[in-house]
Amino acid sequence: MIQVRLSDKSFQYDIHSLIKAFYPREEIIFPGFEGNDNEDSSEAEPDEIHIEINLPDHSLSLNLPYREDGLQIDRKSLKSDLKRELYDLLENETGKSLPWGTLTGIRPVKLSSQGLIDGKSDADILAFLKSFYYISDKKAKLSLEIAKREAKVLSKRAFHKGYSLYINIPFCPTTCLYCSFASYSIQKFKAWTQDYLRALSKEIDFLSKLKGFESPDTVYIGGGTPTALSAKELEGLLTELDSKIDLSNLSEFTVEAGRPDSITPEKLAILKKFSVDRISVNPQTMLNRTLKLIGRQHTAEDTMRAFNEARTAGFDNINMDIILGLPGEGLDDVKYTLEKISGMQPDDLTVHSLALKRGSALKALAVEGENPGIETSTAEMEGCMAAASDSAREMGLFPYYLYRQKNIAGNLENTGFSKPEKEGIYNILMIEDVGSIMALGAGAISKRVFPDGQIRRIDAVKDLKLYLEQVDQMIDRKRLLFE
Repeated sequence: MIQVRLSDKSFQYDIHSLIKAFYPREEIIFPGFEGNDNEDSSEAEPDEIHIEINLPDHSLSLNLPYREDGLQIDRKSLKSDLKRELYDLLENETGKSLPWGTLTGIRPVKLSSQGLIDGKSDADILAFLKSFYYISDKKAKLSLEIAKREAKVLSKRAFHKGYSLYINIPFCPTTCLYCSFASYSIQKFKAWTQDYLRALSKEIDFLSKLKGFESPDTVYIGGGTPTALSAKELEGLLTELDSKIDLSNLSEFTVEAGRPDSITPEKLAILKKFSVDRISVNPQTMLNRTLKLIGRQHTAEDTMRAFNEARTAGFDNINMDIILGLPGEGLDDVKYTLEKISGMQPDDLTVHSLALKRGSALKALAVEGENPGIETSTAEMEGCMAAASDSAREMGLFPYYLYRQKNIAGNLENTGFSKPEKEGIYNILMIEDVGSIMALGAGAISKRVFPDGQIRRIDAVKDLKLYLEQVDQMIDRKRLLFE
């Protein structure tokens, strides 16, 4: 356990994230900040921020002035200075550096994108990322490459003036060990699906009458696993959507058919009937022993069967997801999965670094001290990510979007690779906050992006029963946000 005494509570999140990146296996607490407003500032000088880090065997301390040359430093600059000073201290203490340097946010590509917007040269952008944020040369170049590819995709349409529609289906065949989403077993909650679809119908009806939202730019039906619905239920949902919302102007229509054991030729035919042009068939791994361990009912053979059926049905934009750092898997296992996926030649490959999310069964096991094989070293994670990147490029897939998560393995990232012209447009719009998102369903997060750059979000309740009871309230909240 690491205790951190901090004189200014407003920096707690960034300090926690940075220390956790250097000490991923340690619990980090802030005495005085847990559950109350006591800022425990008795040891701090009035004009400085003070950090004391109590490691298991010794302590580290850092002081940083609030003022410089008698002038007040703005808090954004102060936070950047503080993180660099802390990074230097921890790098010297541990002897290791972080691939993304001092960055603790989830959207590192935004920095490169802003540099391009400001007309800066590639050399200037890279130099800034490396000197100001301590980002490694490799990750800085990756960020810039993705920023350029995103800009090319976004230049095709004025997405910032429109909106995307997200519909959440919170049912799955089973709940995976690492999952923290609102997910309900389709077997146990089968009796709830009709009520849920009726609630979604209310939301779709509301949207159809909302001025300025006649025609979305993209539609993404995710979850959960949308294809966990029966063929009749899936067709009913798509019929409802098609009859009430103008889908004639879509740049992309995605449905996550993520679990291979939920995919059938009948459901694929229904998706094609309603002009769905992008789907996901997600193996996560091609090792059957790992699939069983993480709670997925399908096999690697099911993945190949489902993928081939999707190709036969005419889908020419198929995404596949894999996760690096799964319990018990090392570099050789990842290379095996990549070899199998390469044989299928997907149009899009999303490479996730495992993140221990609060609320997941995997996180609970880690907290309880039961180690299910999640202690993948940072060096091995970097090797896995490099292997995935190399394999993707060999398949003719190039990085087009990227995001990071809290407690992500190896302090790395999640990256989407695709063939040219097959990029997941919704993914870019969502991660880079380009255009508003109208999100329907339990646990779905709607987002309005205003012309001045201001962003406001509202989230629907995750609990299925509460969502069904409060769907009218969810609609009223969206009405207030978007009208």
